[in-house]
Amino acid sequence: MAEAKAAAPAPEAPPAPRKPAAPAPAAQLGGRKAAARRASIAPEPPKPRPKRQPVEIGERSDEYYAIKTTIFNALIDTIDLGTLAQLDRDAAAEEIRDIVTEIISIKNVVMSIAEQEQLLQDIVNDVLGYGPLEPLLERDDIADIMVNGAHHVFIETGGKVERTNIRFRDNGQLMNICQRIVSQVGRRVDESSPICDARLADGSRVNVIAPPLSLDGPTLTIRKFKKDKLRMKDLVEFGSVSPEGAKVLGVIGASRCNTLISGGTGSGKTTLLNCMTGYIDPAERIVTCEDAAELQLQQPHVVRLETRPANLEGQGQVTMTDLVKNCLRMRPERIIVGEVRGPESFDLLQAMNTGHDGSMGTVHANSPREALSRLESMITMGGFNLPSKTIREMIVGSIDVVIQAARLRDGSRKITKVTEVLGMEGDVIVTQDLFVYEIEGEDAQGNIQGKHRSTGIARPKFWDRARYFGLEQQLAAALDAAEG
Repeated sequence: MAEAKAAAPAPEAPPAPRKPAAPAPAAQLGGRKAAARRASIAPEPPKPRPKRQPVEIGERSDEYYAIKTTIFNALIDTIDLGTLAQLDRDAAAEEIRDIVTEIISIKNVVMSIAEQEQLLQDIVNDVLGYGPLEPLLERDDIADIMVNGAHHVFIETGGKVERTNIRFRDNGQLMNICQRIVSQVGRRVDESSPICDARLADGSRVNVIAPPLSLDGPTLTIRKFKKDKLRMKDLVEFGSVSPEGAKVLGVIGASRCNTLISGGTGSGKTTLLNCMTGYIDPAERIVTCEDAAELQLQQPHVVRLETRPANLEGQGQVTMTDLVKNCLRMRPERIIVGEVRGPESFDLLQAMNTGHDGSMGTVHANSPREALSRLESMITMGGFNLPSKTIREMIVGSIDVVIQAARLRDGSRKITKVTEVLGMEGDVIVTQDLFVYEIEGEDAQGNIQGKHRSTGIARPKFWDRARYFGLEQQLAAALDAAEG
């Protein structure tokens, strides 16, 4: 972020900026420069926003944006950002609102009370928060925010993608917002490092890709997470899994089965992983490894690790493989990898196969069998010169269950398969489905209708493991109810 210009000294500078006692001539507004004319200048990284009711996004005309630009430039010429930085967020917001109200009066801008309130809030967001994104971040019904340049903002809500009327003043303002986000986790995005993964204070995942790679301006993608952490019972209420299926998943999590969650983009893998961790014993030591920390475990003994990119000199990079290798020296009882996507898959399988039962991870794949094939491919591409059969035997000896998540064409998310890994027949991995989701049709509104059913397997391979933890009766009852 560019360094603000020093404010010109005043004869008797007050300890904090305050509303002028009487309107000053408009010409004087340019005489107290305190900062460069940047669209989104903040004295410090924004603090977590207080919970507020979802904000309705009203229509904003070109005339509104022109007025906002004029008022904002006058504000930057007037305000002392150095002094503003000494105030807390609420006091700073009130100070900005007072000054903007004065500027509106000086410039004789004719606005309704509602329009003026909208303008005041937008400018406060620009200076102290995430600008035009603030109304979207406050809404808990939005799953994804996708910004394709300054004037194209899309959201996903209810499984459907739609365009909003939100826009940034220009690509410069959008880039400043991106810089503000990634700087909070010690990362950067610029021409030399145009791709960056980061997170917001609430754990939401952020990806930024900047020019020259992004041709139409900076591209910002935010995967939001609900403020209230979902539990497995919530997935049952949503119809993502049946009550019997949820009980089976509970047994899988509690009996320390090594679990791989498979699914496509936006299918709910991370949400499901969070739900599965709810069955972990609070006394267990858990180590999580992620590219951008987003898991929200509730257990008291959790160590969270996050990768780090290289610095400007190309030094200091810490990869997922480094984290997984190191966490083996931290006496973990369970290892959870947010997403398996490279050579770290080999180290994770090694950990699963050497006493860290109950470890979990996610992988991008469209079926359980494809997920196992992807693990094999990632190990091979990681430079491990092992025969295919040896790799598959390692996979079979490590993975107990694959859970498949999918987003259907109506936008709903379902757990479509719960699949056991049985063993090898020759060079082929043998699996069996315990639960499947069968599509039966769709209603008049286009919503898919279907049901989860058991495949009739009465004693899964992990039956003895469930009995060891005293959960075999719960497992048998769930499978019988699902089959009936």
